[in-house]
This record gives sequence, C-alpha cells and structure tokens, in this order.
Amino acid sequence: MKIEKIQALRGPNIWSIRRKKLIQMRLDLEEMENFPTNKIEGFRERIEKLIPSLYTHRCSEGVEGGFFHRVETGTWMGHVIEHIALEIQTLAGMDVGFGRTRETKTPGIYNVVFNYIEENAGIYAAEQAVKIAEALTNGEEYDLNACIQKLKEIREKVRLGPSTGSIVEEAVSRKIPWIRLGTNSLVQLGYGVNQQRFQATITGKTSSIAVDIACNKELTKRMLHDAAIPVPIGELITEEEELDKVIKKIGYPIVLKPLDGNHGKGSSINVNDWEAAKIGFHHAQKYSRKVIIEKFITGYDFRVLVINNKMVAAARRVPAHVVGDGELSLQQLIEKENKDPRRGYGHENVLTEIEIDKDTTELLEKLHYTLETVPQKGEVVYLKSTANLSTGGTSIDVTDMVHPENITMAERISKIIGLDVCGIDIMAENLTQPLKESGGAIIEVNAAPGFRMHLAPSEGLPRNVAAPVVDMLYPPGKPFTIPIIAVTGTNGKTTTTRLISHIVKSNGYRVGFTTSDGIYIQNTMLTKGDTTGPLSAEFILKDPTVEFAVLETARGGILRSGLGFSQCDIGVLTNIEEDHLGMNDIHSLKDLTRVKRVILDSVKKNGWSVLNADNEYSMKIVNDLDSNVAIFSMNENNPHMLKFAKEGKITCVYEEGFVTIKKGDWKIRIGKAKDFPITMEGKAKFMIENVLAASLASYLYGFGIEDISNSLRTFIPSAQLTPGRLNVFKFKNFKVLIDFAHNPSGYEAIEDYLKNVEANKKIGIISGVGDRRDSDIRECGKIAGRMFDHIIIRNEKHLRGRKEEEINGLIIEGLQSAGKDVSYEIIPKEIEALKHAMGMAEEGTFITALSDVISNAIDLVQEYQARELLEDDKV
Repeated sequence: MKIEKIQALRGPNIWSIRRKKLIQMRLDLEEMENFPTNKIEGFRERIEKLIPSLYTHRCSEGVEGGFFHRVETGTWMGHVIEHIALEIQTLAGMDVGFGRTRETKTPGIYNVVFNYIEENAGIYAAEQAVKIAEALTNGEEYDLNACIQKLKEIREKVRLGPSTGSIVEEAVSRKIPWIRLGTNSLVQLGYGVNQQRFQATITGKTSSIAVDIACNKELTKRMLHDAAIPVPIGELITEEEELDKVIKKIGYPIVLKPLDGNHGKGSSINVNDWEAAKIGFHHAQKYSRKVIIEKFITGYDFRVLVINNKMVAAARRVPAHVVGDGELSLQQLIEKENKDPRRGYGHENVLTEIEIDKDTTELLEKLHYTLETVPQKGEVVYLKSTANLSTGGTSIDVTDMVHPENITMAERISKIIGLDVCGIDIMAENLTQPLKESGGAIIEVNAAPGFRMHLAPSEGLPRNVAAPVVDMLYPPGKPFTIPIIAVTGTNGKTTTTRLISHIVKSNGYRVGFTTSDGIYIQNTMLTKGDTTGPLSAEFILKDPTVEFAVLETARGGILRSGLGFSQCDIGVLTNIEEDHLGMNDIHSLKDLTRVKRVILDSVKKNGWSVLNADNEYSMKIVNDLDSNVAIFSMNENNPHMLKFAKEGKITCVYEEGFVTIKKGDWKIRIGKAKDFPITMEGKAKFMIENVLAASLASYLYGFGIEDISNSLRTFIPSAQLTPGRLNVFKFKNFKVLIDFAHNPSGYEAIEDYLKNVEANKKIGIISGVGDRRDSDIRECGKIAGRMFDHIIIRNEKHLRGRKEEEINGLIIEGLQSAGKDVSYEIIPKEIEALKHAMGMAEEGTFITALSDVISNAIDLVQEYQARELLEDDKV
C-alpha cells in the first residue's frame, strides 16, 4: 500500500461541518485492493489480539463487535486503517470516533478520513495505521506500546496545557471562535476588533506591572505586610555568609526559595539543619542569585484562586506520596500508585504519574531511605518537596469551607497586587478559621496560576474556573465576533466580494477582504496573490483593526484544509459551472456542488444563504440548507423567483433595467443597472449578476436601499480596484479589454458583453488552461471562434504538466468547430502576443486579452497608454 497524500483539515469541510479537525489520507491499496480481510488468512485473529479494544467499535453493524464482524465477513483495508487510526489515538488519550472511507473514481485508491485532537498526532496515526495494517497482513510483529507512547509524546509536545485548554473549551461551549497563535499557549478568542488574547492564564487584561510584582517575591511580601496581611518573617540574601545570620534570627525550620522562581522550582522546605540549609541555598541560586529565607510555617498547603477580584475556588495541595503497607518497597509502592487509572502521562488524566527524580532521592536521603526501603504500615512517605500536580501531587477541593474573612483577604490581595487572575498560596492548619486565628500565612502570590487542581481535584467537587475568565473577557452584551460574509462560486466571486466590501466600507465599517489577487484592509493591499484560502481568511480575522470581513472562498482551500472560519453570517454562491473538474476527486458538477455548499452549510441558522436562481446546480440545494435562503435572478419570471414571491420571501431581480429587491410581490428598486459603473452601462450582463448578488447580501445584512445604491454608483471599475475584471483601456484608434475569464462560462460572459461592443475588428488573445479537461479547452476555443475575427493563441503561464502543442491543438480543434472561418496565429509569450495585437490594431479595433497574468498585461497596456499620451503632448 502507498500513501499518496495526507492532509489536515482544520475547518468545516466536505466531510463534516461540525467535525472540523479531520485527517484526509489518499491511500493507494495497490495489490491489497484484491484482498479484502476475509481473504487474508488469520487477519481477524491477529488484529483482535493486537488491538482488542477495537471490539468497542460498532461500525455499520451498530453493536459492539460490529467492526470485528465486518473484518470477518470481509472489508477493504482502507476501512480497517481508518478504525486503527482512530483507536490508537484513543489509546494514547485522545478520544476520537468519527471516520469515513470512500473509494475515489480511480479503482483501488481511497480517501481515508478520521478526526484528530492534535494535528501532528493525527498525521502520525495515519502513517502508523498503514504500517500496522501491513504488519497484520504479513503476520509480522508490531510494537503497539511504542506507537502509543510516541503518540502521547507528540500530544504532550503540541497540545494546549490544561489551564489554556479549559478556557478554550469554555469558549467553544459558548460558540466563541478561537485561533491558536503560534505553537505555544497564546490563544485568540473571537475575531477582529472583538478579539481577546490570553496565554496560559495570563490574559490581555493582566497588568504587566502586577506580573512583575508577583514575580518579585520579596516585593510581594513587603506590600502584603504593609497591608496588614500575614506573611512569614524572613530576609533576602545573596551570599552564603548571610545565611547563618538570618537562621539565628528566625530559627529553624526554614524555607529557601529563589526570588524569581515559579512552580516550586529551586525551593527547599522544612529545612532543620545547617548542612541542608547550605544545600538548599545553592540549589535556589541555580534559579536566582537572590534567595529568600523564611520561617517555615507548619500546616497544610492551600491554593486560593481569585478571578476578576472574586474568589472562585480553593484547594488543599498534597505533595506526591505513598502510604506504606509494611510489605511493599517504596519502588513497588510508586509503581502501584502509578497504575491508578486517574494517573497518566503528562496532563492526560486528573493526576500525573510520579517520576523518581533528584528531588525524590534527596527527600528519601533525609529520611535515610532508599527505593528498596519498606515503610511501615500506614506511614506516609512524601516523594516531592512541593505539591505541584505536574510532579504527581494531588488536590482536595475546599472551596465551600473557606471562612468569609479569608475570602475577603484573598480578594484584597488580588487588588493589592493588581492581578486579574491570581493564585494565592497559603500555609495554614485550615481555611475554616481566619488566618490570624489559625496562625497561617500567605506564602506566595502567583500570576498565571494553574487551573488543573480546581478543574479536576482528586477529592471533592470540580470547579469550572475557566467560566469566570471567559465572563471577564466577554461580559454580557459584549460581542466576540465580527460580521462575516463569505463568497464562493465558479465565476464572479472576486467582483462580488469587492462590491460587498465597497458597500460595507461606504457604510462606515473598517472592512477586511480576501480576493484572488490579494488581501485588503479597506482598499490597502497587504498581501498580493491568490488569497482565497483558509490562511488568508484567518489573516483578516486575526487583525485587531477589522470590523467586518468579506471573504472570497475558493474550492482549492476548502479541499486542501477546510474553511478558515467556523460560521458566517451570510454565504453567497454566485454559480456552479464546469471548472477545475477532474482534479482532487471532483469530476462532476454534483461533486463541485458538494464543495461549494460547505460555505452555505456554515451559515448561522439565523443567517442567510444567497443563491443564483438562474443556475441549475445552485438551486438543487436550495431546500437542503438550515439557514434562511434568498435568491437572485436576471429573469423576473424565473420559476424559482415566482415560487419565492408566492411564499413572500426575499429576492433580488433585474427587471426593466432596474436592480430590484422584492419581498413577495412588493418591489424596492435600488437603481438602474446602467447607472452602476461596474455594469458598463448595462452592457455587461454578468456584472449585473454580480451586482444582484452583492445588493441582496448587503440588504439582508441590514444596509439601507439608498446606502446600497449610493455605494454601487461610486464603485468605479479600474485596473487598480478590480484588476482583471472587465478592464477596458482606451487608445486613440482602438480599445483593449483585459479579463480573467478562463473557463467556458467565463468565455460566454465575455461573448455576451462583446455582442454590445461596436468594433471594426475584434481580436482575441487566448490560452488553454493546463489543468482543465480536454472538453473544457475545446469549448473555450469554440466560443473564442464565435466572438473574435482574429485570434492569437499564447501559452498559459502554468501548463500543469501538459505540453504547449497539446493545449494549442485542443484550442484549434475548438476554433474549427465554431461554425465560421476565423484566422489565428500562435505567439507563445503573453507580452509579445499583446504587443503584436496592439501593433496590428487598426482604427476601430477591439482587442480582448483573456489573461492569467493580469498584472503583467495591465502594466504593458498602461505603459502604451502613457507613451501615446506623451506623443500627443509633443504634437
């Protein structure tokens, strides 16, 4: 078997709108296409022995054991690999369950699709699932445990931490979109101007001064002391000579910790002798030159969490430990404790596995113990000097036991230090009494406190401490997203996108939009090129200045990695025509419709889908959409328009020369089409279609009729504003039209426009597109033969694996089938072809360049215009 391609889909896609994170593996079964599982001797027994947990997979049978039944009766290897990829991820702590395996139009080649939690782990699972299937087929050994461990390591390396993850999960539950910024824990919630950022539990609202104070333990201690909050007595030192002096002053037991430490790193607690004090001092200096020495406060280690100046949780933390039974050694007790199903690798479970490290051995040495020591029955042996959950500690929720005076004190502390998310470490016998009575003290105040101990305590009630963080970032009534209008279709996407963006901008919004020629904010191009994919959409949604997004969304990006957004307010489908067929398993208009409708399926339930009533395949899905639907047409008597009118629904129509919004039988005219410059005085019918789509989408969003009309009147097409979209350049004796038309429907639109153009001679510069079907190239040649008197055939910039002679031959075949004699010549380079056409132009000639290299062609034509003007000035 051979993996041809692995893609990670990250947004709504052709397989699922709801399950955004999918791996799509294109797999060639090769000779295994002839061997379903029931023809492979012993396969069922081997797979059940290696991965017995696959028994829980119900498959199409709908009952446990269903997958094994399919294996026994015979299923193809792609299906088996799908289930293996799902199960090995689940065994590695990433619970997934959605999968699809579908054969492509090419026999033996399948798309194996399954969901993932972490992308890198999903890709690894795809690769290993194939290797596992091959090993099972050949009766070879496979180390499944090593595979599972590797998946865990990948997961831990790339996953969000438990605190960050909990905030993301809470946001998702509220339908707040999120974007991971980089590979660490920096996350953006919301879009555009309404975004909020956080990293771990530091938010965009967290004061940097407060973080600096919290990181300076001595300053924190002084500020709290000055505010009459109990803190341990102690001093700050930098030299070992100062150590003895401070110890004599405060007495044993003591605590030593680095001034700038965190998470207990470099700390030594309950130190009772000089040798241990010196060791602890030098250990602390590994993390900070300045070391804090404090009186050790007896009692329990508590963490109180305050968010937005309100206490939300409290937990008692217990360092990693084991309890002796009088029989097992410490090593055996640790191994037994790590078998607790609540413990796992890294952050995968409520508790973390206990690792034996230097801290452990040093603690045991103080007790004169080794790992072979057998502690007495009931004896508690602590294995870590701090109670961090990441080192195997446990937590007990005590939120409901905190005395009101201690709550008030904790909330005061958060304000004194200035932290919006504040973790307060307290050493005390209990929190049920005020600290002044129990003799407890504030040990530390932490910026970016971990949430894990509160989210999943080993004892007591779990607390959703992520909720108050999201409440703080997005209080009631505060929006978290921006309006999104997404535009897709075969033709007209870019112009429709630009028209909508112009209307939006003219109505006072700062708009960001993506097109096939670049990314724009307002009318400033920030990135040049085809920017119609998910990364470009994300670019706009990440920009903190953008108030409104209009996103051209092409098929390529959807197929490659899904949408760059979860939902949109309005989805516009301009049309579905034959283009790019035969690529990426898209062979028919039905297949293409499946791709394009991803946009419409992602429209919010209370949003709007805008469709072209004149387009057959667009209207085939009109009744399948969950959102509101509105349609547009060039024909008022279109049956779909009449049906919508009868039902009192909203439409947009071109009637009697007007662009008109209709509500049932009521008409609201936006204006005469010929008054909108983009329509070329009403001669460009396909541009009127774009105006209909843009007008309807804008009206549905809520813009007024007059505002839409005024915006359309001020949208002046030009090479700068609409490059490659019906750009007409006037010379003294001839005109040049440059357009991006590159498929039969685009050619037909140009043909319709040229019927209204008076010219003594019409010259066309055309090329065949290498990644189109033979029939598409011939059809373009045929249409060109109908609309031009003379044709110059050039080579497209990207031949996509074809030879020039092959493409040119197909074009010529098309020309010869046009039904009229048309002269042609071949000039390979586009610029040379354009120069030749302008050089041979006579008075009244109209040259049409259907170009894929828009900028080069426009630059040349504008250069000729400037030269002509200069020559006229000289005269």
